Amino acid sequence: MADPAIHHETQPINQIAIDYTPEACTHCPESNSITLTYDHRGGARWRSTTRFLYGTFSSLIQCPKGNTSGLNFNIYLSSLEGDRSQDEIDFEFLGKDKSIVQTNYYASGTGNREEIHDLGFDCSDAFHEYVIKWCPNFIEWLTDGKLVRKEEKREGMGFPEKPMFLYASIWDASSIGEATWTGPYIGCDAPYVCLYKDICVPSGTAVECSCDS
Repeated sequence: MADPAIHHETQPINQIAIDYTPEACTHCPESNSITLTYDHRGGARWRSTTRFLYGTFSSLIQCPKGNTSGLNFNIYLSSLEGDRSQDEIDFEFLGKDKSIVQTNYYASGTGNREEIHDLGFDCSDAFHEYVIKWCPNFIEWLTDGKLVRKEEKREGMGFPEKPMFLYASIWDASSIGEATWTGPYIGCDAPYVCLYKDICVPSGTAVECSCDS
């Protein structure tokens, strides 16, 4: 586990673990790039090999082209994917509409804090930067340097406090809400490729910075 000192200096991600379908995930450490593919094999998910307690996490992402209805592609933090008591902080793209992004966070397994944001662009048209800044007393989500959401810790309200991995995945979410969330899966433009580059995680073991809100 990384040192819990608050640090917002970043470094390229050097190693990843692939949780499933490794043949659909390509990692090139030399160029700091990762490719996720959704096709007949299903999707794939990668994560950092280290948990972090606070810091700044970022990536340039070009989302899949074509008709991506039904798919979810993302970048997020989680204390452990699949744990019902997990903490989590999300950027999620909903395949039915590539001009928006959903942000959300969980504390001890409780979420339902979704917000939808108009990106002002098609997330598949080019690479765009997505940043999560996580501090003990607030979270910020930024796209291309623009603050799109800020949540401050409030007394009596759950807030992410567990060390978390950086994750990203692409998967068919069309079964959720009877396809109302990401739309019905069409698949006419498969394979769908989500590109990540310049992926950065907190650096060092005791890099201090101000996290005043």
